[in-house]
Amino acid sequence: MGKKLRLRFSKTGTAKYISHLDLMATMRRGLLRACVGLKYSEGFNPHPYMSAALPLPVGMGSVCELMDIGVEEDYSPPADSPARFTAAMPGGIEILGVYAPGRKFADIAWIGIRGSLVYDAPPPEIVNRLAGRYAEDGIVISKKTKRGVSDVDIAPLFRDIEFTSPDVQGNESEGSREIVVKALISAQEPPLSPGNLLSALSGEYAELAPDHAAFTRLALYDKEMSLYV
Repeated sequence: MGKKLRLRFSKTGTAKYISHLDLMATMRRGLLRACVGLKYSEGFNPHPYMSAALPLPVGMGSVCELMDIGVEEDYSPPADSPARFTAAMPGGIEILGVYAPGRKFADIAWIGIRGSLVYDAPPPEIVNRLAGRYAEDGIVISKKTKRGVSDVDIAPLFRDIEFTSPDVQGNESEGSREIVVKALISAQEPPLSPGNLLSALSGEYAELAPDHAAFTRLALYDKEMSLYV
């Protein structure tokens, strides 16, 4: 039957633009180059057993990605697995840990994110106004679901959100072109993406929408807010 290994890895730089499906193929090729004894399904079209915890949106970076892979019973990962596996991967993908999986991916409840919101000309009081918008009791957006597009209140789907405006010296500056946002967003049932979060900045709040935004996943948590690995 084989056994499973869990890979913890980062996806940054140009690797951010690898789609989820292409990532699966990229990881498979890299693991084969690293001589990992992958376990394959049976039948006319065998494929390796690989499962990613939470598909990452294209363009979003992460330092906390997880993937389970099936390996042959007689395969034992070498002590230097993270470095050896990383050497077989394209730039931007770094294997941070290789270990036996414990908890199920379904236990992941929250994702810690950091975002950079960049403005050509930031509106006055931007930090306070952003904080005020996301402190509202109800924040309804049009969100794509399995049943189509519907109106969803995303206020319960994020928490601990904060905005700061560091300048180039690292000090707080209301006139900064960059606003940093840190938040916890729902991982699943239902999930919330950074794009959904920014969809709240439309209509009467359109002035607060950034001209450019980039996000990174920082950490995963369970329902009790314990770090998930």
